[in-house]
Amino acid sequence: MVVGPAGGAGAPIVYVVDDDDAIRRSLSNLLLSVGLRVQSFGSTGEFRAAQLANAPSCLLLDVRLRGESGLAFQQQVSERPDIPIIFITGFADVDICKRAMKGGAVDFLVKPFADQDVIDAVNGALAADQKRREKVQAQAVLTRAYEQLTRREREVLAFVVSGALNKQIAGWLGVTVITVKLHRAAVMRKMDASSLADLVRKSEALGIEAPAVPQN
Repeated sequence: MVVGPAGGAGAPIVYVVDDDDAIRRSLSNLLLSVGLRVQSFGSTGEFRAAQLANAPSCLLLDVRLRGESGLAFQQQVSERPDIPIIFITGFADVDICKRAMKGGAVDFLVKPFADQDVIDAVNGALAADQKRREKVQAQAVLTRAYEQLTRREREVLAFVVSGALNKQIAGWLGVTVITVKLHRAAVMRKMDASSLADLVRKSEALGIEAPAVPQN
C-alpha cells in the first residue's frame, strides 16, 4: 500500500516491511504525521516485487518475519543494496544486532521504541541516502563530461593535473604551446572546472592516473 502527502515523485519515501498489520499501520501513521510518504509490505517477497520510487528512501525492516527473515533478506539481497536499512525487533538479541550492523544496517530499534527514536532514525537514514544519491549523480555528470573530451584533450588533461607545464606538454606531444593552451581551455570548459585545483579534484574522482612522461 502506498500512502502519504502530496510531495511529488521525488519526495522522500519510507518502506516498511513487517508481517504484523498493527505494527505496519502504527509506523505508517507515525511517519505520515511528520509529512513522509510511506509504502508498507507484509513480507520481503512483496517488497522485492515492488517498483521502488526514484527518490531518497530507507527501509524499516522487521528482523523476525515469517518466511524469509529480515536478516536473511539483508544478507541475500543484491538488486537493491543501497537502501539504508533500519531493523526493528521485539527481542534485544545482541548477536543479531551485531550481524545486522555488520551487514550494513544504519540502525537497530528494539520494541517498544519511542516515536521520536523512529523519526530520528528515519530522518538520519533519508539524509544519508540523499547524500549518496547526490554523489552518484555528480559522478555521472562528471563521467559524461569526461566522455566528451577528445583523445588529445584527455592526454593534455592527464599531463596538466600531474603538474606539467604547457611547454613540457607541447614537447612531449610534439605540438605547439598554443595548441596545448587551446586543448587545455577546451578541457576546462568541457569539465566545467573553475580552477586547476577543481580540475585536479575532478580528475581524482574519475581515477585518472598520472601519465608516463616521455623520455628524451
